[in-house]
Order: sequence, then structure tokens, then C-alpha cells
Amino acid sequence: MLEIRVHAMGCSKQCVILVGGLGTRLGALTRDLPKPMIDVAGRPFLEYLLHEIGRHGFRRVVLLAGYQAQRLIARFPQRCQISPDIELELTHIVEPEPAGTAGALVHAAAVLDKEFLLLNGDSLFDFNLLDLLSQPVDGRWLAKLALRKIPDASRYGTVTLAQSRIVHFAERPERSGPGVINGGAYWLKREILQLIERTPCSLERDIFPILAQRGVCVGQPYSGFFIDIGLPEDLARAQSCLPDRMTRGAAFLDRDGVLNLDDGYVHLPQHFKWIDGARESIKWLNDRGFFVFVVTNQAGVGRGYYTEDHVRELHGWINEQLRECGAHIDAFRYCPFHPESGIGDYRRESDWRKPGPGMLQDLITHWPVRVEQSFLIGDKPSDMEAARRAGLAGHLFEGGDLRGFVEGVSAGRAPWPA
Repeated sequence: MLEIRVHAMGCSKQCVILVGGLGTRLGALTRDLPKPMIDVAGRPFLEYLLHEIGRHGFRRVVLLAGYQAQRLIARFPQRCQISPDIELELTHIVEPEPAGTAGALVHAAAVLDKEFLLLNGDSLFDFNLLDLLSQPVDGRWLAKLALRKIPDASRYGTVTLAQSRIVHFAERPERSGPGVINGGAYWLKREILQLIERTPCSLERDIFPILAQRGVCVGQPYSGFFIDIGLPEDLARAQSCLPDRMTRGAAFLDRDGVLNLDDGYVHLPQHFKWIDGARESIKWLNDRGFFVFVVTNQAGVGRGYYTEDHVRELHGWINEQLRECGAHIDAFRYCPFHPESGIGDYRRESDWRKPGPGMLQDLITHWPVRVEQSFLIGDKPSDMEAARRAGLAGHLFEGGDLRGFVEGVSAGRAPWPA
């Protein structure tokens, strides 16, 4: 349809996923299937993980496969459309024999970036991935690890931090109690491959302790939801809790007048001036687990002042700016039509043009949004009407510091019901 204005965009960062495990503890379920391909509520587990990676802006993904690799490659080919907003470019590296989590990286050395995100393909840790990348580090580092604070660490090996440096990895503690553990998400420098002298080799058991001893392993604790499907009881729990957790509240944000000063038909980066607190607001929402969407009327396209390419390029630039501070917009929607002043095909009525609810409804259709936990922030009565017609709470922003306004709007509100 002409009026649907969806454009996939992403960053140049690389994500690598370990998908070669045998999954022996799951018995017959993995007899002919890679563990990340196991069905969870009607979808392969890996699809949930790829969606999370994609919404954070990653578009280049390397899958480190092994067991039953062809089944995985057939389901997730080189060009993979996860959703209307997320198209991924996948590279498949198949290890000839099990080489361990570190050994798998050796097989992929030729395609690895100088820095890359590494995830386990059988677990999902729900936190702001870009925050890990953007964490400042004093001095040299080779690995940044996402850590988890949990009330009972007796099932896991624990991590000891000295400020932001990991100084020790310990085996399972003898007594139950709170602790900090490895969350299975890593931002790594390719230099660590120089430490892998043999295979099989494990990152967790062989490489990370060496990095800790040398003082080049950094840890950042997060408290997000975590699920690992490696045990039958956890896989059973994932069938309900994973899709429930992935369905979350959303912040729908108008663009001109909310994120940037509305100087009239802004369409070039050099004319885009951030509202005070706008970038901090988006990161604040990202960190708390909200989807963040931009919904914007762009009648300047219809009037012939600029093109849709200008809109798409500016939105890409906005996300580049946000990634520098560990933030991102999950998706953009815009409406270029105007019923009186549009030129050619752009002169038409459209329910995507606010106060119509079309852009909001399209996002609600294509993303797992909890409407009752969501809200819209706009600067015009037409924004409030669009929110009302979409069944969302609307909040009128009249200027000032957006961070304080967003925190006030979000007071007592979370992406998931209490």
C-alpha cells in the first residue's frame, strides 16, 4: 500500500551468536534439531533473540553453527526478514567439530570485526544491549561482560567486581544467597583470539579468568529478565514467560516539537536541534524496557519541500546519534500525505496522518505492544486525538526538559503489569 511508510535501518555493529551446542540435556527434542531452533510458543527460540538484536539496531549477524547446522541455515538464510522493520544479513560459520565457545570464534576469525557483541543462542537476557557497548572504561580492556544480580546464586559460578573490573570468577558457592553472575552477553575485542592456543576451548572457563587476572575484563551488572532453555524445566517455563516478557509497553513519541525544536519542516541533520533531555529520555525508556517509537506527520514531503529519502536518512542519523549514548529508537513511522496541499499522489486523505491513529495502530499490529502499559507524548492536540483513537494515554508536552517530563509521565508505570 502506498501509505505504509516502514523502513528498516540499523547500525554497522556486528553481533555473533553461538548456536552450535548439542543440547543433550533436552533429550529427544534436540535429536535432529539445534537447541536454538526448539519451538517456544510457536516460534524458534532463536527468532526471539534475533528480534531483540534487530530492534537494538544490529543488522549484521554471524551464526556460529555446528550440530544440525543445515536445519538452522534453511530456517534462517543469509537475508532474513524478522519483521517489517528488521531485516538481517546473516553469515553462517559451521565448525567441523565441537570446539567450545572460544574455539568457535577461532573458526570465525576471518569475518569478525575488531569489536563485536557475542551472545549465547540458548539464552536471552533482556537488558539494553547498547548500554553495555557505551559503558566508558578507564584504561585497557578486552572484554565487557553483562552481569546479573540475582537473589540466589547457588546454582551458578559467581563474579567478583572491584569497581568496574572483574577480578575473580568463582565456582558455585556452597551456601545460597545473593550474588553477581555471568549473564552470557559480551562486548569483545577480536584480540582475545590471541589467547586461544588450542581447541576445544571455553571462554567462560579458560579465557575470561585469564582476562580477569590481567585486569582487562570489565563487568556491568543488570537486573533484566533472563531465560535459558538448556534444561527441560526452564524450556517448559519459557513457553509462557518468554512471549509474555517480550510483549511490553511502548512510548510513542512525536518528533518535531518533542525530540527536536520545531523550526519548520526539519529534514536535514544540520537543521536538527535536540530538545533538552531528549536523548537522555530515550535512553531512560530503553533502560527500563519500553519500546520507543517515533510517529511523525511529514507533510513537507507531500508539499514537495523534501523527499522521503530525506526523512529516512534523517531518521537513520537520529539513531546514529542515540547509539553514541547507548540509546535507540525501535521503529519510525511517518505520514507524507496532505489532503489539501499535497502534490500528485501525496494529495490524499490518510488515517496515518494524525489525528488519525494509523501509524500507531500499524506499530501495535506489527510489534508485541501492551497497549494498557503504553503512552504517547506529543506537542499538539492532533497528537492527543491520535492517542485517544488508538486507545493510548496521551500527554501534551509544552516544552522544557523532556527527561523530567518523561519521568513524570512514567511514574508508577512499567512496561509490564505489576
